[in-house]
Amino acid sequence: MKILFTGFEPFENSTLNPSQEVLNILGTEIFTRGEIRTCLLPVDTTSAPGILLANIEECLPDAVICLGQATGRSSISLEKVAINQLDFRIPDNQGNQIRSKLIQESGQDAYFASLPLEFLHDRMSAAEIPCEISYTAGTYLCNQVFYTLMHHIRSNQLSLLGGFIHFPALPQQIAQAGKNLPSMSLDLDIKATHLIIQSLGRNSRSSTLTD
Repeated sequence: MKILFTGFEPFENSTLNPSQEVLNILGTEIFTRGEIRTCLLPVDTTSAPGILLANIEECLPDAVICLGQATGRSSISLEKVAINQLDFRIPDNQGNQIRSKLIQESGQDAYFASLPLEFLHDRMSAAEIPCEISYTAGTYLCNQVFYTLMHHIRSNQLSLLGGFIHFPALPQQIAQAGKNLPSMSLDLDIKATHLIIQSLGRNSRSSTLTD
C-alpha cells in the first residue's frame, strides 16, 4: 500500500508546524508494510492545490492524508467534511487574504472524507490518544487542500482514500507565543500517525482494513 502524506510549512509568525515535523520524521523511517511518500505544501493559496495534485499524479497513491495545524484545539481532529469556501482570518504566507470565495465555481458545496474515520477514532481512543471527529476544517488553506483533494477524487471517480487530519499546536509554539492554549507533543502526533498507517489496509482500493 502506498500512502501520500502532506503537511504545511509554518505560518502566522511561527517557526514550527506540527504537520511539517511529522513529515520530517516519516521521511527518515522505513516501513515494511507499505510505501510512505511525503510532500510539504506552502501556505500559499495559489500554489498549494496544484502541488498537491501534481504529487498525486506522480506517485499514484492508494491513500492521501493531508495534515495541518489547528491552534487552540486540544485533540487530534479527524476532519469529516470539506466545504467549498475560502474565507481567511489571516493572510497566507504570500500576503493573500481571500474573503468569502468559492474554491471551485462548479464544485459541490461540500465533500465528505473517504477515510474510515470512525475506525481510526476508535483505534486512537483505545491507544489513549486524544482525538475527535471534527465537522469543521475551517476556511483557510487546510480546508482548501482538503476540498481540492476530495473534489479531485470524486470528479475523476477515483477509488483512493482521502482525508485531512489536524494536529494541535506543539508545546514549543505555545511557549514561544506566550499564550495560554492547549498543545500536544510531537511524540503523540507521531504515535497517532503510525497508528493510522498500521490501521489502513494493504489494499486501500477495496477499503480493506487490518489490525
